[in-house]
Amino acid sequence: MLTINVTVLLAVVVVWRLRRRTESRSRTDEKLTVVIVLALGILIAPTPAGQGVLNVLGQLASGVTQAGR
Repeated sequence: MLTINVTVLLAVVVVWRLRRRTESRSRTDEKLTVVIVLALGILIAPTPAGQGVLNVLGQLASGVTQAGR
């Protein structure tokens, strides 16, 4: 039996939606893409990969803050 990871499926949907031309999107289409990306972020956040991204972004933010002082 084949199982599909929901996170992988949402990632494929996001890539597929973002490959389309910008001019042909309506506001509703853009809002739907944002909702899908947010759902993907919520699914990725508790995983080790999501925690790694959070750590990298935190270090980047603290580096930018220290460079600005």
